[in-house]
Amino acid sequence: MLKIIIPTALLMPSALLLNSGSLFLIMILHSMVLAMVSLKLFNMPVLMKTLNTTTYFSTDTISSPLIILSCWLLPLMIMASQNHLKTEPINRKRLFLLTLTLLQTTLILTFTTSNYVMFYILFETTLIPTLIIITRWGNQAERLSAGLYFLFYTLASSLPLLIALLYLNNKYSHTSMELLFLQQPEMQPTNSNYLFWLASLMAFMVKLPLYGLHLWLPKAHVEAPIAGSMVLAAILLKLGGYGLIRISPLLNPHPTFLTYPIMVMALWGILMTSSICLRQTDLKALIAYSSVSHMGLVITALMLQTPWSLTGAMTLMIAHGLTSSALFTLANTNYERTHTRTLILVRGLQLAFPLATSWWLLINMTNMAMPPSINLIGELLIISALFNWSSPTIIITGVGTLITAIYSIYMFLMTQRGKLSSQFSLLTPTHTREHLVLILHLLPIGLLILKPTIISGLFT
Repeated sequence: MLKIIIPTALLMPSALLLNSGSLFLIMILHSMVLAMVSLKLFNMPVLMKTLNTTTYFSTDTISSPLIILSCWLLPLMIMASQNHLKTEPINRKRLFLLTLTLLQTTLILTFTTSNYVMFYILFETTLIPTLIIITRWGNQAERLSAGLYFLFYTLASSLPLLIALLYLNNKYSHTSMELLFLQQPEMQPTNSNYLFWLASLMAFMVKLPLYGLHLWLPKAHVEAPIAGSMVLAAILLKLGGYGLIRISPLLNPHPTFLTYPIMVMALWGILMTSSICLRQTDLKALIAYSSVSHMGLVITALMLQTPWSLTGAMTLMIAHGLTSSALFTLANTNYERTHTRTLILVRGLQLAFPLATSWWLLINMTNMAMPPSINLIGELLIISALFNWSSPTIIITGVGTLITAIYSIYMFLMTQRGKLSSQFSLLTPTHTREHLVLILHLLPIGLLILKPTIISGLFT
């Protein structure tokens, strides 16, 4: 594990010391080598499915796919941000790359830690670089209010989690994930334990986010630069799902009178946010709301706590990470040329960028879980698990899947078809760099269908 963490941390001084002419090239190559090295984590031992276990850090079949996803996205974020930063002075470019690598290091440490208190500290540490990226390199003046929304939603929800973990430490004299998983403590049906259950889950429900606690997400996405949107959609939302998987063994049996309202809100959220996508005028807001809809499925799966649902949740989290990141990259390529995200103003881009239209079509198809994308396996597993739990849920998930297909087609038609506006007569063509970023998003989505078990968490 150190062979990934230490080189990633050393990227920070590299961002400050490298020659300005080759800064981006060397950073991209270095981070791409790290992404390739991280693929070795797929090779998991059979015994307890854990690797590199120490008192504080370990990796297993749940954390490994998320670490690899984080490492895979760092070079893509740097490549996608090059045009956004080209007018900035070299010092600000260095600071941007420093912030990205700091965020990457804290994310890898968060996924590898095997201690709940350490997890909480690193979970909160990821806020700082993300906030800097949104508030400093965002596109509009509202980025400061978006940053405040993001900060206070996350901080207010995670304070109860800290109190719950301190209570846990007081009760068992340790907060080791492995030891508590082996102990399998049972919750007694008391009011204080119900509060402990709510406090433990609230931080992760806001991070995922659960419908009703999601208001910070579209605002943060719309104001963030391309790298901020990519890391938010692909990895930071997955921190919530990962946290739920880790904390759930402490909360058995789940109290039904608290679980049902969350399930209802998540299922209702799938329909509501999908419907909101149909009336969005802002392209980035549309993609952000589609993330909330997909995460609604993940929340229901994680609350069910069955092997099928947990496997589906892990698969869908990885698939959604790659798909939504690719959608934000495409939205950014449009924005860099047209300087608007309003859907009604950017019709007919197929005439200007025919190759980009192919990417739009392929990525919208993966977003609506068309075979042979990995999204299909995740959604089928979750829908099957929900149907086994309660057969009427098939109506909600079925309608949700239908609306997802409708807004994906709507997004494609609104941006690509129709008559090109006369104000966009001199559009610069798409670059090889942008095509490379999109290939590196779609390649894993296509290849993972050959062996989905490597990202499924092996819950069965």
